[in-house]
Amino acid sequence: FLETAAYFCMKPKLGEKEVSPHSFFSIWHEFSSDFKDFWKKENKLILQERVKEAEEVCRQKKGKSLYNIRPKHDSGIVSKNCGDT
Repeated sequence: FLETAAYFCMKPKLGEKEVSPHSFFSIWHEFSSDFKDFWKKENKLILQERVKEAEEVCRQKKGKSLYNIRPKHDSGIVSKNCGDT
């Protein structure tokens, strides 16, 4: 534990000889909570951007139809029989 505290440059509080686990982990808890909150917010923003991009791609694809619709021509047996009457 003391090696880890030294690695993060933790210094004991006034009146203490060594860094206590309570002081180290209270700071670590604050850091990890803040990091988790920022992580969630960032992931939410990234997800919103991806949804917007996907919606834009869908709009573009809907604008371009993949097939052509031709007008119906009067031909065939029904149109020939209707014209004879």
